[in-house]
Amino acid sequence: MILACNHISKAFGTDVIIKDCTFHIEDREKAAIIGINGAGKSTLLKIIIGELSADSGNVTIAKDKTIGYLAQHQSLETDNTVFNEVLSVKQDVLDTEANIRSLEHRMKDAAGTELDTLLKQYTRLNHEFEQNNGYAYKSEVTGILKGLGFTDEDFELKVNTLSGGQKTRIALCKLLVSKPDIILLDEPTNHLDMSSIAWLENYLLTYAGSVIIVAHDRYFLDKIVTKIVEIDNGNVTAFTGNYTDYASKKAILRNMKLKEYLNQQRDIKHQEEVIAKLKQFNREKSIKRAESREKMLDKIERIDKPVELNDKMNIILEPQIVSGNDVLNAEGLTKAFDDNVLFSNINFEIKRGERVALIGNNGTGKTTMLKIINGLIPADNGTITLGSNVTIGYYDQEHNVLNPDKTLFEEIQDTYPDLNNTQIRNTLAAFLFTGDEVFKYIRELSGGERGRVSLAKLMLSNANLLILDEPTNHLDITSKEILEKALNSYTGTVLYVSHDRYFINTTATRIIELTGRTVINYIGNYDYYLEKKDTLTKAAGLTVTTSSDGFGGLGNTVSSAGTSASDKASASKADWQQSKEEQARIRKLNNELKKVEARIEELENRIAALDEESADPAICSNTGKLMELHNERSKCAEELEDLYEKWEVLSENASYC
Repeated sequence: MILACNHISKAFGTDVIIKDCTFHIEDREKAAIIGINGAGKSTLLKIIIGELSADSGNVTIAKDKTIGYLAQHQSLETDNTVFNEVLSVKQDVLDTEANIRSLEHRMKDAAGTELDTLLKQYTRLNHEFEQNNGYAYKSEVTGILKGLGFTDEDFELKVNTLSGGQKTRIALCKLLVSKPDIILLDEPTNHLDMSSIAWLENYLLTYAGSVIIVAHDRYFLDKIVTKIVEIDNGNVTAFTGNYTDYASKKAILRNMKLKEYLNQQRDIKHQEEVIAKLKQFNREKSIKRAESREKMLDKIERIDKPVELNDKMNIILEPQIVSGNDVLNAEGLTKAFDDNVLFSNINFEIKRGERVALIGNNGTGKTTMLKIINGLIPADNGTITLGSNVTIGYYDQEHNVLNPDKTLFEEIQDTYPDLNNTQIRNTLAAFLFTGDEVFKYIRELSGGERGRVSLAKLMLSNANLLILDEPTNHLDITSKEILEKALNSYTGTVLYVSHDRYFINTTATRIIELTGRTVINYIGNYDYYLEKKDTLTKAAGLTVTTSSDGFGGLGNTVSSAGTSASDKASASKADWQQSKEEQARIRKLNNELKKVEARIEELENRIAALDEESADPAICSNTGKLMELHNERSKCAEELEDLYEKWEVLSENASYC
């Protein structure tokens, strides 16, 4: 055992966050702390690291073990470059290297006893340098920086010039380079793209120490952790296994708890009926027995009714009008900012009812694409065409659609003036804003709370095309599951950007990957994307390159500088056609089914005509003609029998498409 939390409790005023929390972590064990927003996950991490004190209980860490912590938000203020800031973690190695160089210089002029003394120091320092991975510390720092999404060009940027998300990634780099025995990570995937998340997964899987993670990324948790610590209404429970194992066990426990609750309620009702009956007898003995039963009833520890998932947040998405079948068509889209070309001459279309995930690494232009579709910024070239009766509902990850100087109530009222006060309050209550909370200013809300207000406005829009930019950011797992259910039952069309692979896998019917300045189309969810990625990437004229850390990236096989505009257009068109192989297969199957159905109808009509002709008295006496008609009918009947079987197979296959 490397870490233990023993009977920890914590309250803020009258609000009890954690009650009698007890669990332990083994050496090299990977665990996750989960719970809804505000459950106390970050509070528990801060108690473990010593930033907060517990009201009762204690944290025990094994002797001589080091611990490192990544908070959600970082305030790195330094003039260091990105590379030097991460390298500063290796200061002891740098000092050792400087001492070795100094000894080498001194030994040139030393002799006798002095030389022997210097040689001993030199040998000791070299051994220490080697033990601390001194010969590879620069490549180690480079590998971690690149794994977490920094490029060679980024290495020389000043930390002070970076965004909050980039500073958090630098803090994560520093933590990984320092290699503590226990790592505590609070939402480490919030500012990472898919490639960086995949890299971090593999890094943590093979990490020689213990890891405790607070995260809402279920795909991430499924791959890494072997223990789940759940905080639910202050109660802390440990489950063995990954997130999927936890969810399965949680459902079983909830059903057991519900049965216990219902059984207890039945027993309580029975006891109350018996007590009432005994009192009705109005006899001294009966009244005493009734009073005895009442005392026993008062001592029963009442079981709380398990909370239904939908009691947390209620999202109902439904379009007001039905759009045409062709919802959106992008043709020849190109966008660049100065010399940075995000994408060039790309084409795609979206049909009614599709739920399309737009994915790609940070900086490939996903959010830019959504803004072009929404008309917020212009494309350099190309057109976006919306189909008939298409109305857009937009969810902006930065929540710029919200006015920080308005209250929640005013934000809804001003956007939807036809709603009365009760309707506005009911809508906000569905998103967990009740009482005086509706009069809080938008600027006072947390990221998760702003996300809920944006979702409320989205629900009220009754749009038939939802465009969502990172809708799961700041949502806890329960809220994500509710949003997933809402999107899966939505009858309109959805285009969204997300890094949440579990969310994509659950909701997407198609994936468009933005990579190498073009798009690759996948007819399926995230599992299908992983299965077909290498094949379709090569078909699109891109290659999978392997970086020094062993993880793949994408590179264009053709230099853009040496390619003409017409060649680019041809290549883009070819890429698109190849990436739609699954759609082509489905169309071919449906076309073949239609042909078979048409031929069946043709043969059935011909057989009916032959039967009618054979019954003609003028033909009946003509043996030669009758034989000719009979032979033709036999051939038609034989072909028809084969077509019936073929139709059955095709029809069954088509039903799965």
